[in-house]
Amino acid sequence: MLTLKRVSGRLRELFLGREQAGAVTDRTKRTSAKLLVVDDEESICFSMREYFSQHGFKVDTAREIEEAEGLIKETDYQVIIQDLRLGVDQRSDGLEIIRLVHEQNPETRIVVLTSYGSPEVEAEARRAGADAFLRKPKPLSQVAQVVQALIESPRTRTASVQGS
Repeated sequence: MLTLKRVSGRLRELFLGREQAGAVTDRTKRTSAKLLVVDDEESICFSMREYFSQHGFKVDTAREIEEAEGLIKETDYQVIIQDLRLGVDQRSDGLEIIRLVHEQNPETRIVVLTSYGSPEVEAEARRAGADAFLRKPKPLSQVAQVVQALIESPRTRTASVQGS
């Protein structure tokens, strides 16, 4: 196991350079944030769980609104990444989750990651309490940058992270 960590550290240095690799490792050690990913696409839930877990997050996933609601009632998450449209019929309203989160824990930061983006939908999501609005597809590294910025910044009524 020690050898694997040493090799992966060296690979990280090769890809990122020594200085950046150290910063990523330090950030990983500091991060133990609870993160919930809500998306009906299994591949998105899987890839986000793997990516964020490797970066020190404790990650739960939900593929349906009911499952997300249960997790939100049981756990205080620092960040929730969610799609707006869930389910087979794609009619489920992810805005319900945003409203529930703000009732349960107003400190939770919310990132909407959706294919169904329009200025009107984004405005509605922000009114409901979303902190960031990203359009799919988005590289995981960019989603992680938004998540990290939200964790590091205090919640204020006017603070938001742009990420179109």
